[in-house]
Amino acid sequence: MNEIETFEDLDVWKRGYQLAVDVHVALAESKDFALRGQMERSSLSIPSNIAEGAERDNTAEFINFLRYSKGSCGELRTQLYVAERVRQRLGAPPLEGSREMIAETREISRMIRGLINSLKRRLKA
Repeated sequence: MNEIETFEDLDVWKRGYQLAVDVHVALAESKDFALRGQMERSSLSIPSNIAEGAERDNTAEFINFLRYSKGSCGELRTQLYVAERVRQRLGAPPLEGSREMIAETREISRMIRGLINSLKRRLKA
């Protein structure tokens, strides 16, 4: 792994940031304010926790914040499933990009797991 200068250098942060943008755009017209708000918050939490952890300059703390971010991936994925089912039951069109965003939460979660494992190895070295 190359040395990281800032959190903006991390591919996982870049993908989390883009996912948060995608979620906000997809939900811009949603009138389901409760679910919309939860989804926006969980999507924002993914790159935000990566950034906060990286800025702490402490590997153990960074790992903790990466775990929060990984948890937010699962939270957002669950909310995307709920949004899909609600729209289906109401006969509404599917949420634009929902399947792609679900897949992206899985990939980001895997990337976070890999980064956590790498940082744990560094702590033991």
